[in-house]
Amino acid sequence: MFEYAPAPESRDVVSIRPNYGLFINGEFTDGSGVFKTVNPADEEVLAEVASADSSDVDRAVAAARNAFETVWGSMPGRERGKYLFRIARILQERAREFAVLESLDNGKPIRESRDVDLPLIAAHFFYYAGWADKLSYAGLGPAPRPLGVAGQVIPWNFPLLMLAWKIAPALATGNTVVLKPAETTPLTALLFAEVCQQADLPPGVVNIVTGAGETGRALVTHPGINKVAFTGSTDVGREIARAVAGSGKRLTLELGGKAANIVFDDAPIDQAVEGIVDGIFFNQGHVCCAGSRLLVQESVADEVLAALRRRMATLRVGDPLDKNTDVGAVNSAAQLSRIEELTAAGEAEGAERWSPPCELPDRGFWFAPTVFTGVSQAHRIAREEIFGPVLSVLTFRTPAEAVEKANNTPYGLSAGIWTEKGSRILWMADKLRAGVVWANTFNQFDPASPFGGYKESGYGREGGRHGLEAYVR
Repeated sequence: MFEYAPAPESRDVVSIRPNYGLFINGEFTDGSGVFKTVNPADEEVLAEVASADSSDVDRAVAAARNAFETVWGSMPGRERGKYLFRIARILQERAREFAVLESLDNGKPIRESRDVDLPLIAAHFFYYAGWADKLSYAGLGPAPRPLGVAGQVIPWNFPLLMLAWKIAPALATGNTVVLKPAETTPLTALLFAEVCQQADLPPGVVNIVTGAGETGRALVTHPGINKVAFTGSTDVGREIARAVAGSGKRLTLELGGKAANIVFDDAPIDQAVEGIVDGIFFNQGHVCCAGSRLLVQESVADEVLAALRRRMATLRVGDPLDKNTDVGAVNSAAQLSRIEELTAAGEAEGAERWSPPCELPDRGFWFAPTVFTGVSQAHRIAREEIFGPVLSVLTFRTPAEAVEKANNTPYGLSAGIWTEKGSRILWMADKLRAGVVWANTFNQFDPASPFGGYKESGYGREGGRHGLEAYVR
């Protein structure tokens, strides 16, 4: 195995303030409390961040309502598009700064934040900027109108990308926004607030309130909100659905997943193994559509597993800012505890656990890439979302059995199919209850393509023309 010299990205490209306020009506302001955000790779405190209570949320919603009624809601689409284009260009210009801050606050490898997240983030703003003056051609009705104020709550796994998924279509359609980032990853959202200032976005069009669950609850239940968009766990999604039921608010939910990655005996093994690795170890497995269940046809199961173990042995776990790193830090102590609990349950239920030799850092939150074999459909690791770098392997004999096992889950967000037969891909895609089905690839995203799930993976779509629908009357 090759030895790699450290190749760290410089932290000097980003200036982290010791304290961050809420972003309301175009300005940073104090909140009702403070909390600390830490670097999960070494537990260093990065900054103190203001925490918003219900009175702070009131101020943010009032600012968004005023901006909607006086400026943004009636602004011609062409003019709104100019602001979105400007934001996209600034994000490109400051991409390195954002990538470093994202890796520091989240724990993901710099290669992913730099080469995947930031290009996609800018692309989403460019894409929806193009729609801003073409809404009447989007199949949304003859005269689509904005809803008003959107309350948006995003998770910690893709902090800035989820912000782009939420804010870009909302602004393109003429809505204003109050967004709450996850409490463990608020910094890139607050840096985005500076981008809004740099782009001269009218005050109140985008407001960012930081805090924990109570802040999110105050936002989604606020009577001044017309639209709620949430990405996160299924349990919290259920609470939000109950909270807004009967309120007249529009709601979209993008929740958990337990995706099947299905490998047939005619699949190109090396290519499939790369897709398996990308499907579950990308972003430390902190991906709602992660391919956490590998279904392999029995006749090639041994060959696929041998190739997978060889490939896993080359994964480099360590400093997220090192350009050689493949697997970074788990985002928080709480998430690490969840991963450890479910993997211990897998061993207790009789599944066989394997990880490559891996020296983990002494400080921070770390978990080695792990694969379980001998897994049955009844095992917790095959049913529950682990949200970590843990893969469960099951086998099948026929395409019908593969479909049955893939669909045997309360989730329905995504799936992958690996085969040379186009007819089999089409047949499988029709049978799988998944919002996104990838063929001979995995984790491929494009702003023009809709994303969302079925069953306990939520409802509504983000991305593409479909992503506009939830923000207009």
